[in-house]
Amino acid sequence: MKTVLLTGFEPFNKEPINPAWETVRALDGWGEGDFRVVARQLPCVFGDANAAMAALIDELHPALVIAVGQAGGRVDLSVERVAINVDDAPIKDNAEQQLVDEPIVRGGPAAYFSTLPIKAIVAALRAAGLPASVSQTAGTFVCNHVFYGLMHVVAGRDDVKAGFIHIPYLPEQAARHPGAASMSLEQMIEGIRVAIRTALASDRDAVAVGGATH
Repeated sequence: MKTVLLTGFEPFNKEPINPAWETVRALDGWGEGDFRVVARQLPCVFGDANAAMAALIDELHPALVIAVGQAGGRVDLSVERVAINVDDAPIKDNAEQQLVDEPIVRGGPAAYFSTLPIKAIVAALRAAGLPASVSQTAGTFVCNHVFYGLMHVVAGRDDVKAGFIHIPYLPEQAARHPGAASMSLEQMIEGIRVAIRTALASDRDAVAVGGATH
């Protein structure tokens, strides 16, 4: 039985809820065929989040890891292409750290690419009626920090696929941020289901998905 590890962050930046955690915890224990999902919450804290991710990979030996994060202001499910080796925080994390121009891994590569079939996932999400795009930036806050740390841990391994997906605000969050886009929790949950199925079924990525990307 393959293990699929999903991670979502605790709430941050004074938000009472984090859609990433609400989404992945709803899928804890779900599975089809030869896989089962394990969902775990990560702290929104530089350093601690990557230590927690590394420990989970050591414990669970997953075949697939999808880290999920909140991106307030985005309008769709954003499948991230690349993580960069820098922490440059626009706000403080939950430990009151605000790192500026700090490497995530000293001496590490400038960037890592996702090993998910990102365009195939976007195509499958759109086919399911869900707004989605390939994103070219995961930012420089804790989401990118975890994305880079995840890819660093699994670098060179062909027994695990890994990557990151950003999701928008929930409607109740968007109500506090005038003009911000949102998506229902049910859509987000279904979107991550589609991403898991596609990632496990696809040995090669799609060539193109059409439409704009971030």
